[in-house]
Amino acid sequence: MIPERENTAQSAKDQNKIGSFAIFDVEHYIRRILRNWYWFVLMIALGYAISWVYSKYYAQRIYASNLSLSVSNNTASYFTPNQSINFIWGQNGNQDGIYLKKMLLSRSHNEYLVQQLDLYINYSTKGLIKQTYLDKYDSPVFFEIDKTYPQQVDYPITLIPKGSNRYEVVLPKEGESTNLYSYETESFRPTSSFKRPENKVISLNEWYVSPNLRFRLIKNEQPSPIIFENIIVNLSTVNATVNNLFNTINVDFDKEINSIMIITKKGYNLNGTVNFLNTSVDELQKKRLIDRNTVDKNTEKYLIENLNDIRKKLDSSATVLNHMKVTEGLYDVENRDEKSLDEIKALDAKKAEIITRINSLNSIKNSLASQNLDRLINMSTAGVQDGVFDATVAELKNLYAKRRELALIYTPNSEPMREINRLINEARTSSNGSLSNYYNTYLSEIAKIDRQLAQVSSDLASYPAKERKYLDAERGYNMIEATYNTLLTKQNETQIRVATNKSDITVIDPAKNLGQPPIAPDIAKAKYIIIGGLLLLPLLLLAIGQLLDSRIRNIKELLQVTKIPLLGVIGRNSHDNNLTVLEQPRSSISEAFRGIRANLRFLHKEDNTSKVILLTSSIGGEGKTYVSINIASVLGLSGKKTILLGMDLRKPKIFGDFKINNKFGISNYLTGEVEMDKIINQTSIPNLHVATSGPIPPNPSELLMSEKSINFIKELRNHYDFIIIDSPPVGLVADAYELMKYADASIYVVRHEYTEKHMLKMITEKYHDNEVHNLGLVYNDYQGGKQGYGYGYGYGYGYGYFEEDATYEEPTIIKIRNKIRNILGKK
Repeated sequence: MIPERENTAQSAKDQNKIGSFAIFDVEHYIRRILRNWYWFVLMIALGYAISWVYSKYYAQRIYASNLSLSVSNNTASYFTPNQSINFIWGQNGNQDGIYLKKMLLSRSHNEYLVQQLDLYINYSTKGLIKQTYLDKYDSPVFFEIDKTYPQQVDYPITLIPKGSNRYEVVLPKEGESTNLYSYETESFRPTSSFKRPENKVISLNEWYVSPNLRFRLIKNEQPSPIIFENIIVNLSTVNATVNNLFNTINVDFDKEINSIMIITKKGYNLNGTVNFLNTSVDELQKKRLIDRNTVDKNTEKYLIENLNDIRKKLDSSATVLNHMKVTEGLYDVENRDEKSLDEIKALDAKKAEIITRINSLNSIKNSLASQNLDRLINMSTAGVQDGVFDATVAELKNLYAKRRELALIYTPNSEPMREINRLINEARTSSNGSLSNYYNTYLSEIAKIDRQLAQVSSDLASYPAKERKYLDAERGYNMIEATYNTLLTKQNETQIRVATNKSDITVIDPAKNLGQPPIAPDIAKAKYIIIGGLLLLPLLLLAIGQLLDSRIRNIKELLQVTKIPLLGVIGRNSHDNNLTVLEQPRSSISEAFRGIRANLRFLHKEDNTSKVILLTSSIGGEGKTYVSINIASVLGLSGKKTILLGMDLRKPKIFGDFKINNKFGISNYLTGEVEMDKIINQTSIPNLHVATSGPIPPNPSELLMSEKSINFIKELRNHYDFIIIDSPPVGLVADAYELMKYADASIYVVRHEYTEKHMLKMITEKYHDNEVHNLGLVYNDYQGGKQGYGYGYGYGYGYGYFEEDATYEEPTIIKIRNKIRNILGKK
């Protein structure tokens, strides 16, 4: 059944939806994707090809090697702090590990490594496409520069093997610089301009000299077995190399044992990362041992000097005490309060120990102030361990050394000297601040002890003056003795350390080349990104096309938006003219027109009166005339007396298909030139007559809207059962709207993928505003699968029912399915 128009009142929201198509048709978008599947297959293949080329020739692999070590906790110094608990602040943790991490990441340590390993010399080789970085020991020759000679940096030098241990030196065709770098002073020096040096073949150990380079090649006795067609050497500044190193080194602590460190080095060459880590830790072990010995020997010397002074004071105090015993006969105090005296003795001993620590802090402070850090003593003599302070002092020592180097090059007021002085002041302020905290703590402890002593000593006021004098002398002796014993203990500890000193860094797992795979780039991820990006390209293009496409492509959406009944769907006409029903009566398209004929009865009343059926469309080219001819044909073949009127006076067409002379037609009749019987023509169908448009008149609208035109249609009602009017398109002129008033039913032809969506808005609004009655749609030129409306579809299914099924070829997927069914014995 053709759905009837709803008479119920619609909301304003629903009214706004009528005639308004969705901006983006998801269903059609998916169908377009499926139809263009080959583009996605092509993009996948292209993505795989690009990712393979990227992986093979462009992706620069990044490798990483690890080294794990442990830091012992039985040492103590500025340059080798230990992991003990700070007795004042109650701090704990891996102080030594933190210091060691700072050392590994310090500029001075890495500058030393850059100089030792010649890391400012970069080796690589280049094929047709890709340049690969090499480790120094992969190269067949080592590149040795003359550090006393200014060199040009960032200037690729190509070495091409020529046999017999000879290499051709090929320099870039341009890029010579007059600003050369000195590896002695680590600064640039200007030089006079010069011509590009010519290519030159040199032998091993032969110096190559040019205005901007001086180097020689040393044979590598154990090079890589790979034969390189070229070796490219690029020099960098020490500072740039160190800065690059910082980004490739990472230091972490083991989660379970925080004294175990894991050092990771990333680089373009696995051997290079292994050599760097092992050399770095080896040099750090040596430096740690030297620093520990230096500090412990300084401490031992400091303790010996203080012990000598204290021993003199102890002897003097003993002499005084003995004199009192001999001359005054005081060997003891009668009825003495032993409990109070023992408490006083303990407090005096504690005070003496704190004073000893303050004296050690004074020595450390004086060394810092004098900038002579080679005379620093161990912080343990002051009774504290502070890894942060120790690291600051170590950094200060490195800064002093750096300043001495810069002083040989720069003037005192130069920018580098001002910068190094600023860094020294910051480090000195930080270290002095830490010492001040300890001073304050110790002074607070002494004040507390003094208050306790005053309270306890008040009980001794009752003693006679002579006996109080003896007790004071005894207290003085005990304090000096306690200080002496403290220093003696520290001396024994220091002597043991000096005798047993060894590096506190133990390598657990050295860095090794075990054929580790690269850590970056992620080739698989890059492949998926490349393929995904290429797949997005057709998706995006199809989406843009869908957004810009305003043509009707979806029958379901058409009906939902217009809410106009659908009379039928006509497939694509493959016939060479418009007379499909007459010349191909068994075709699927002919059957579709018969379905439309059957559905026409729902648009007009079923009675025995003559019916006027008007056909129109939005614009030309939508198949309005084609549908008119074939609807008239099926009506005529059904025995109904039918006449087809070509009333599109501006663009006459019908006469060509029926091979009728268009010399006289409706335009001639409406102007009164001929009579009606002169313009009506017989066809091969007895019940079908045709009245062509005739010559194009200058005033087609006036003729169609004239009284004579209306009377012409009324007159035809007396002679025919059906009058089919092929009218002008309503999207171009308004003639058809006027003719619809005299029609019993109107058919609006919409062509698949041709009719613009916006062109349907006017007819839809007029239909729902009751300005147009008994209107139905015919969907023409449809190519697609069945959508389930059941109104007659103009395409075959390959089952031998229609004429075109004789040439029907099953899709490949259906053929495969049928073969599988045959194999399985299923029908």
